[in-house]
Amino acid sequence: MSDKNQRHHVIREIVSAKAVASQEELRRQLAKRGWDVTQSTLSRDLRELRLARIPDAQGHSRYAFSDAGGDDELAQLERMLPQLLTHVEGVQVLVVARTIKSGAQPVAKALDQLEWPDVAGTIAGDDTVLIICRSTEGRERVLKKLRAYLRA
Repeated sequence: MSDKNQRHHVIREIVSAKAVASQEELRRQLAKRGWDVTQSTLSRDLRELRLARIPDAQGHSRYAFSDAGGDDELAQLERMLPQLLTHVEGVQVLVVARTIKSGAQPVAKALDQLEWPDVAGTIAGDDTVLIICRSTEGRERVLKKLRAYLRA
């Protein structure tokens, strides 16, 4: 196993064992295990391992895996939305999606990556995502999809 593969294995172990809130915290955990890595190396590792910072119910962030095989973006969204979404409503060609504190950015990013044909774009704040739809009919389809996650 190469050094990179071994380091990735250790990162997986650390993130799976405890909530890691920052790259610096992860870097310190790696150092305790004998891995002295730079910030740029760690950033690259996180991208390659498909680790992303997501908010928890208390509004704190932690690293979590976003890979699920197959359709990664859809699987990531399906895991994330029930945890983050709290309310959705439609206004003309807009959808306003409310999330837990700090949940809007990951939701908007996931929606942008999915490239739903009915969505022209998203704008995210801290706990609100504005979803701009291409038509009122498209808004209804987006609302239906998002409401299904609210019931999950």
